[in-house]
Amino acid sequence: MSQWLDQVIEQAANLPAEGWLAQQRHMSLAKLKNRRWPSRKTEAWRYTSLSPIEKRQPLTETSDTATVAVPNINGLDCIDLVFSQGQLVSELSSVCLPEGVRVFSLNSADARELADGRFTAIKPERHLFGLINDSLIEAGVVIHIAEGVKVKQPIRIVNVTSGHADNHSRLLVSVAQRASAVIIEHGEGVDDSMNTAFSEFDIAAEASLEHYRFALFTDSALHAGGSHFRLADSSYLNSTILGFGSKLSRLDVDVEYTGENANADINAMYLLAEGENFDFQSCIEHAVPHCTTDEKVRGIVGDKAKANFNGRIHIHRHAQKTLAELNNRNLLLSRGGQINTKPELEIYADDVKCAHGATIAEIEERALYYLLSRGISRSQALIMLNFGFIQELINEINNEAIREWMTELLRTRFARMEVK
Repeated sequence: MSQWLDQVIEQAANLPAEGWLAQQRHMSLAKLKNRRWPSRKTEAWRYTSLSPIEKRQPLTETSDTATVAVPNINGLDCIDLVFSQGQLVSELSSVCLPEGVRVFSLNSADARELADGRFTAIKPERHLFGLINDSLIEAGVVIHIAEGVKVKQPIRIVNVTSGHADNHSRLLVSVAQRASAVIIEHGEGVDDSMNTAFSEFDIAAEASLEHYRFALFTDSALHAGGSHFRLADSSYLNSTILGFGSKLSRLDVDVEYTGENANADINAMYLLAEGENFDFQSCIEHAVPHCTTDEKVRGIVGDKAKANFNGRIHIHRHAQKTLAELNNRNLLLSRGGQINTKPELEIYADDVKCAHGATIAEIEERALYYLLSRGISRSQALIMLNFGFIQELINEINNEAIREWMTELLRTRFARMEVK
């Protein structure tokens, strides 16, 4: 066990012992004490070193909420819930909620009723940092979309961590039967901050969720979080994920089918500038028949940066008539960069249609030369080629304001990513 984990356990043991969250922390802490700290021999952490976290001293600091900058997305009329160091910033958050939308603090009595049976859905045996989050959680939010309610305004959760602060917040979202919603998770971390934000989404029968998760941490920040989705009968998930690299950034995404005829489209992108690290793990559990998964992952990796992807689709014995496809394509901008990719299919049913694959390519010199010969600058030509590599996923974003904002964000990002 690492010294950092020892300190986390000590910190968790000294948290308040009252309230229903304290009960959850106590149960999680008991499990955490029996966990081994991962090493390079641990398959799930084979390519990602935890040394930046091991060297860290756990600490919680308060910050001046006036310094929190809420990202502006032009043309996006959204409901904002803004968190700084895991605490809700009321003056920066939306006050008026649409009819049929309820928001509770995670430690409230009302939240307990909605969270019961959902809070522990993050599998501790797979997600070490989910278990750490469970053991340290003091703040979070529960969002409930009532039955049949179609929420037109996106609900955006902005989670900012700065300084030498730890952020162990939790988001629970319940989308009731035949309801629909758009949820945006926007995470930013600067300085030497540490973030373990986990979210759980319960999508009921015939409900739909359009989901975005932006993990935009600076190169000195630490991040190990995840999103977990449960899909009931005839429900639908459309998830878009964008990750930047940092000193250590890890994102786990789980999808669990609990009802038949459910569908999930997952588009993920990671863009790593020089020296950054990003580890993206996904696990899709097809436990029932007649469900469909389409997962597309694209990565662009700069000089001395390292990207790790491990995607697993598990087709259980009774999950007949499953359609599942997993594809990971990567663009390496420098021989000094590193990409480790491992798409997996584990199939125990015989009447399924599944495919998976992975590729790693470099910038095509002929395409670059063609653009240069047309008078386009080298920097602009590289931006155009990078966009071409991920344009398919950008085009599939339903929300026009988010699509345009991401396009400008990526343009700025690509300007930092030179070909060497």
